[in-house]
Amino acid sequence: MFKLYYQPQCRWFGDCMPFGRGEKFYLYHQRDSRKPCPCGEPFGWHLSTTSDFVAYEDLGVAIPRGGDEEQDQYIFAGSVLEAQDGSFHAFYTGYNRDYPQLGKASQVVMHAVSDDLKQWKKNALAFPPQEGYDPDDWRDPFVLWDEEGFRYVLLLGARREGPKTRLSGCTVWYTSRDLDTWEFQGDFWAPGLYTMHEMPDLFRIGDWWYHVISEYSDRNRTVYRMGKSITGPWFKPEDDCFDGRAYYAGRTFCLGNRRILFGWVPTKEDCDDTKNFEWAGTFVPHELFQRPDGTLGVKPPETVRAAFAEGARIPDSTACREDGRTLSVLSRGCGDFFKFEADLSFEEGTVFFGLGFCGDSGTESFYQFRFLCGENRFLFEKSPNIPWYACMNLGLERPIPLVPGEKYHVVLLVDGSIATLYVDGVAMNARMYQKEGEELCLFVSGGSAAVENAVISRELKN
Repeated sequence: MFKLYYQPQCRWFGDCMPFGRGEKFYLYHQRDSRKPCPCGEPFGWHLSTTSDFVAYEDLGVAIPRGGDEEQDQYIFAGSVLEAQDGSFHAFYTGYNRDYPQLGKASQVVMHAVSDDLKQWKKNALAFPPQEGYDPDDWRDPFVLWDEEGFRYVLLLGARREGPKTRLSGCTVWYTSRDLDTWEFQGDFWAPGLYTMHEMPDLFRIGDWWYHVISEYSDRNRTVYRMGKSITGPWFKPEDDCFDGRAYYAGRTFCLGNRRILFGWVPTKEDCDDTKNFEWAGTFVPHELFQRPDGTLGVKPPETVRAAFAEGARIPDSTACREDGRTLSVLSRGCGDFFKFEADLSFEEGTVFFGLGFCGDSGTESFYQFRFLCGENRFLFEKSPNIPWYACMNLGLERPIPLVPGEKYHVVLLVDGSIATLYVDGVAMNARMYQKEGEELCLFVSGGSAAVENAVISRELKN
């Protein structure tokens, strides 16, 4: 099992519906049994809590699924909020995989209430799909209180009727004064970019509103838009993602001035590096922050960084080679759990550089994050990439401005089969199963790169 990241024993972590109160985060989530395959056995919502994203308390089933004949045979994603009168409400997707054969919509938005956030009572309120929208892609409600409009707003992931080859994914919305009577308002954001919108989110920081979705499409990323009004218009930042392909269904919640993104890192079929990602996996939190220009960056939650024991200093190191590639070993015996922090830099003319880990310098086989200097991006891969391809890494890359001489602070977290890299507000997760060693190295091609102020910690505090 993982030492830091959260995955219930013998289960896989699905979409998270975060909530917070006091100093505690409530992680309502789906648990997949993989019987006989991802999403094969119906599930409801489970609940776990944490205050630091290191220690978790499992509180069991929060909202049980309905029977096989009921609309909520599965309980798909939704959201939890505290109403203006202090009551707690969960809006969720009731999904029955057998209903389309009976001429019924498979997905309907449903509602439950609670006094203590632990025990929930379902009621009869339901939102069937609107005319003109796909009745089998109508899910993941998100509800918030609009202080300026003095109303509740419910966002929903949807798509227009028609073949899934059409990029008709959209966010639709409802409004209500009392959480009981709702008025459909139509499309909230319909950009024509994605097959389907999932896990919509909407929040405000200062003067900016942010609309977040997970694109149910070829890239499967969590993306956002920004605007000066709760209803837009919405503007695309240069980097509109929070992570890469191996991080999905991110929803946010702000507690104590910390806005956390709650997403999961998918597993791969048969735990095989060369195979495709599959639904559900392991919970990994990111903390969001607002840059001066209003765009959003991500970093590890401070409680996660602080959870590691005092690390060992690694001497400053430089790797140079004008033609070809060379590497310099930074640390041996790292194991499969560690936190590495350092400042990286490179000189003018360098082709690429990066960090290799969970590998062996004798065979020169590593997993690696490689920075492509002339292309302003970094990616995850396995080296050498033989037999081709040694690691299916489609979508595992992120944009980042790369400037010679500038120092980039990196935090690399390795926990079992997951590697997470943070670089000055840019993050990317990856899965890795076929490790060949325990070394950490710096490599470079066509120039020079340096590591300074490096520290590695291999265990958590007691």
